[in-house]
Amino acid sequence: MAAGFQMAARDGTARTGVISTPRGEIRTPAFMPVGTAATVKGMLPESVAATGADILLGNTYHLMLRPGAERIARLGGLHRFMNWERPILTDSGGFQVMSLAELRKLTEEGVTFRSHVDGSKHMLSPERSMEIQKLLGSDIVMAFDECPALPADRDRIAESMRLSMRWAQRSRDAFGDRPDHMLFGIQQGGLEEDLRGESAEALRAIGFDGYAVGGLAVGEGQEAMFTCLDYAPGMLPEDKPRYLMGVGKPDDIVGAVKRGIDMMDCVLPSRSGRTGQAWTRRGQVNIKNARHADDPRPLDEHCSCPACRGYSRAYLHHVFRAGEMISGMLLTWHNLHYYQEIMAGMRAAIAAGTFAAWEAEFHATRAEGDIEQL
Repeated sequence: MAAGFQMAARDGTARTGVISTPRGEIRTPAFMPVGTAATVKGMLPESVAATGADILLGNTYHLMLRPGAERIARLGGLHRFMNWERPILTDSGGFQVMSLAELRKLTEEGVTFRSHVDGSKHMLSPERSMEIQKLLGSDIVMAFDECPALPADRDRIAESMRLSMRWAQRSRDAFGDRPDHMLFGIQQGGLEEDLRGESAEALRAIGFDGYAVGGLAVGEGQEAMFTCLDYAPGMLPEDKPRYLMGVGKPDDIVGAVKRGIDMMDCVLPSRSGRTGQAWTRRGQVNIKNARHADDPRPLDEHCSCPACRGYSRAYLHHVFRAGEMISGMLLTWHNLHYYQEIMAGMRAAIAAGTFAAWEAEFHATRAEGDIEQL
C-alpha cells in the first residue's frame, strides 16, 4: 500500500482529510504527541492510543545518540522497540543539533558536533539523517534542514534557507523510492514572505510527499506566527499534507488549523503535566496552588479522561506535592486527551462546514473561565 493524502472537506482555509500509511490512517488535522526518546514521558503506548492519537513523533538526534539507530534496527525497528504499532514521524535532527549539541561546525556537507550526552563526536548530513530515519523505520521522514534562531537578520535567514533547500534535494536523493513511506520537505525563510515563497518554489520543484512550515514557534510570538501562516501554507501544494513543527498551545493549534495546517506536534501537553499544569476547556489549572488542597472537583467536569473520571483536584494536588509519579502520569494523560478532543472537534466541524462557529465557541468558553479561580 502506497502512502498518500486524501483531503475530505474544506471550510474556508481549514481542511480535514486522511493520510494513509501501511501502519494505519492519520486523521487530519492531527496532533502528534512527542516521544523524544522512544517514549511519551509518563504514558504507556496503549494509553497514548486511548487518547485518540493516530501518530507519534520520534527524535532522530536523541535516538542516534542513545541507544543508537543501528541498535534499534537490530532490535526490529522503532515501532517494535517502543511497542507502538501505529505510524511514527521522525524529525531530521537538524533543530536539536543547533539547539542542544556542543561545539557545532556547520559546512555545506552537514554539521559536525559533540553530543550533549557524553561529548562524543558525530556528523549529521542529509544522507546520514535519511539513513538513520530508515534504520528507525519511520513512516514519515523529515528532510534535513538548518533552522536559525529568531530573531536573525535577513541575510542570515536567506543563507540558511538556501542551504536547507540544497540539503532538501540531497535528502530527496538519499531517501530514494520508498512508496510505503513518506518524505516531507521543510519550508524555511523566517518571517520574510518572499524568502518563504522562494523556499516553497524550490521544494515544489524537488517534489515531496508532504510539506512542513519550519522555523516558527521559536520565540517570535503568536501574532507574528499567525501573520506568517496567513500566507506560508498557501505557497505549498494543496494536495499534500502541511505540517507546522513544534506548535503549541491550544489556541496556537486552532489558529494554525484555521490557516490551512494539517499536522502539529509539541512537548507542551506532557511537559506541562509533569510540572503540575493542566489544560482545560476554560483555561489552565496549576495543581500546585494551595486552593486545590480541599477541592473535590475534577480538573474538568466535562472530560472523560482517567484523571477526571477517577480523581479529585485535592488528590492531584496531594500527589504532586508528595512527588509521586502518578501526578505527572495523570496530568499528562488529561492534557493529551484534551488536545485530541480539540482535534476531533475541529475535524467534525470542518466536515460539517461549521468551523467558524466551533472556533467562536472554543474562544468564548476559554474567555469565560477565570484562570486564577480554576
